[in-house]
Amino acid sequence: MRIISGIHKGRRIIALKKLPVRPTTDRSKEAIFNILQNQYHWENSSVLDLFSGTGSISYEFGSRGVKNIIAVDQNKMCIDFIRKTSVSLKLPIRAIQVDVIKYLSSAKKSFDLIFADPPYNIEAEQYTQIVKTVFSNKLLNNQGVLIIEHSEREDLEKNFGFVQSRKYGSNVFSFFKG
Repeated sequence: MRIISGIHKGRRIIALKKLPVRPTTDRSKEAIFNILQNQYHWENSSVLDLFSGTGSISYEFGSRGVKNIIAVDQNKMCIDFIRKTSVSLKLPIRAIQVDVIKYLSSAKKSFDLIFADPPYNIEAEQYTQIVKTVFSNKLLNNQGVLIIEHSEREDLEKNFGFVQSRKYGSNVFSFFKG
């Protein structure tokens, strides 16, 4: 995987092969960040990266100047990898090992952007639970956006706050606002 923009543009990060992840493709990341780049002042934004895996999305935000990033994953190896990589890149990423729904249910802070990339084999109800928990706990700031990456088999349009979806290859990104 590589960082596509910012202070670490072009930097390759080699993830451990034993990590149970499916990183967001460079093409998909580039498309998503092209959509977001004119909507946010990165240095003033706060980001929550759910099901963060290798931390690819967190590194991208950090490279672009976001100073408040929380990465959440329940896998210890993933969290250890994110911590080690963020230190070596000098990026302000706080990595937390916990179940995502538990984190969302107890979070006291709100964010400008919440990015969720759950495993593609989760049940449809779990996508709905993510959306409901984010909005019921008011985890998005005014004008904040929740982005969920999912397979093209899932249709999230009926969930509260759905705005649009964008398809890149077999990946779909659904956007939600309060």
